[in-house]
Amino acid sequence: MQIDLNLLTLFAAVAETGNFRAAADRLGVTRSAVSQGVRRLETALGQTLFLRTTRSVRLTEAGERFLAQVSAPLAEVANALEAASGSADEPRGLLRIAATSIAEEFLSGPLIASFSEAHPGVTLDVTVTDLEFDIIAAGFDAGVRLGEVIERDMIAVPLTGDQRQVAVATPDYLARHGTPEHPRDLVRHRCIGWRPQPHTAPYRWEFEKDGRAFDVSVEPQITTNDMLLMIRTALAGGGITFGIEATFRPHLERGELVSILSDWLPPFAGFFLYFPSRHTVTPKLRALIDHVRRCRERS
Repeated sequence: MQIDLNLLTLFAAVAETGNFRAAADRLGVTRSAVSQGVRRLETALGQTLFLRTTRSVRLTEAGERFLAQVSAPLAEVANALEAASGSADEPRGLLRIAATSIAEEFLSGPLIASFSEAHPGVTLDVTVTDLEFDIIAAGFDAGVRLGEVIERDMIAVPLTGDQRQVAVATPDYLARHGTPEHPRDLVRHRCIGWRPQPHTAPYRWEFEKDGRAFDVSVEPQITTNDMLLMIRTALAGGGITFGIEATFRPHLERGELVSILSDWLPPFAGFFLYFPSRHTVTPKLRALIDHVRRCRERS
């Protein structure tokens, strides 16, 4: 069977984006070229790979099997070509990273800015998302998340030291409403909560004391997926909010916010840059890994 291997790239892009136009934008071709290419591949294979409606495109069972079979080889070929072409030169190309919104040390700016200055041939594309998904299937080179939620088959490079969650509020709010002495007291307070996306339950606030972990369902009066809105609302006296200490550190240092319930909030493993162990590390990703390690050593 003779099949144009470029059609596999078209197929993978449509499968990853779930949209012909998005796949075309990613590949720099027209929408009709993508659609016609997928039809040619389906004809050659004698299989329907996608179910198409006016609003969506999704894989059939045959399409899912085919994607599972070709994803790893396509990634290996792309990595090998990039490694070969860039072996003698400065790392270059598009480096796509998926980072959680709470990775303050990564997203604050200096690390990214210094990497870009050191490696002008690399274009860094950072998507900030708290959704859980297969970063490789979605077309990313690596991700940044807390160590406790990274899959075991990934290689993880430390980005930060240990982290802590904190519950914070303004001194004025605590003066007016009292300071909780135990996490269960939070249910009597106005709380500002976080959720990763619409139609999902707010994140349950987690605590630990004497080796016993537990969480509290605070039923926040205000819920959002935007950490900046949580901070601004807390600073305005809107209630108690909860998150990674580094996110609130400038406001804690200035006394604008106060940390409470610290005895119930021990440290835990911090953030890591992670990527699949089964894939070749390209020069552009190796450059970022080495940069992260150097920055970590300096800090």
